[in-house]
Amino acid sequence: MNNKVIWITGASSGIGEALVYEYNKAGAKLIISSRNRDELFRVKANCKNPVNIHVLSLDLEDTANLNGKAEEAIRIYGCIDMLINSGGISQRGLALETDLETEQRLMNVNFWGTAILSKAVLPNMIANGGGNIVCISSLVGKFGTRMRSAYSASKHALHGYFDSLRSEMYGKKINITIVCPGFIKTKVTLNALTANGSPQGTMDSAQENGMSAEECAKQIVQAVKSNKEEVYIGGKEVKGILFKRFFPLRFSKYLRTTKVT
Repeated sequence: MNNKVIWITGASSGIGEALVYEYNKAGAKLIISSRNRDELFRVKANCKNPVNIHVLSLDLEDTANLNGKAEEAIRIYGCIDMLINSGGISQRGLALETDLETEQRLMNVNFWGTAILSKAVLPNMIANGGGNIVCISSLVGKFGTRMRSAYSASKHALHGYFDSLRSEMYGKKINITIVCPGFIKTKVTLNALTANGSPQGTMDSAQENGMSAEECAKQIVQAVKSNKEEVYIGGKEVKGILFKRFFPLRFSKYLRTTKVT
């Protein structure tokens, strides 16, 4: 990773922040992005080699301006070798109670923002001989649970879109890795949108006791290094992937009653 140019969204907290520290230690040149410019500078100041970090604030919900942000990112170092789409927002609201504006916001941030930025940097990657696209999805990108209908939809969309894109990029030296974390101890549940679009403001117990963001980041780095197409990270909740595949009816019954907040 020495001198490779890596652009990380969602870099001001959680998994994105932990990835900044991992790749900074590895000698990469980083562009870090999120809505919170002050927090991005805090992350930069915490890095061992802050001189190799450029702050570029953006709002993934502002889809109309994301192509311009991508052009700006490319101009910083002249290329993008890896884009890590870590920015996102979760949900804690029943489908029938969640307003359309909130559902659209979830799709814009989690899906469209990721798709737009990835499409915008791909021509530069291809022209420079290849690159990596990393999408931070979720286990609920593989199965849905209560209180997360639009969030789960946005993550499912990532899988469909980037599986197709990976096939289209065959032969162009573009590697695409979809990461599906389970319960990772971050602020994601504090910021999760309730039915009316307001933040939940509390930490889910499973999240509180989940894997550290630092350990998750280490596993992501290894998965990308190994050119994994898809990776599942977490504790016993990861077994839900196999449970769903081999015992779908039993799994469906289990999800009806299991605690989800």
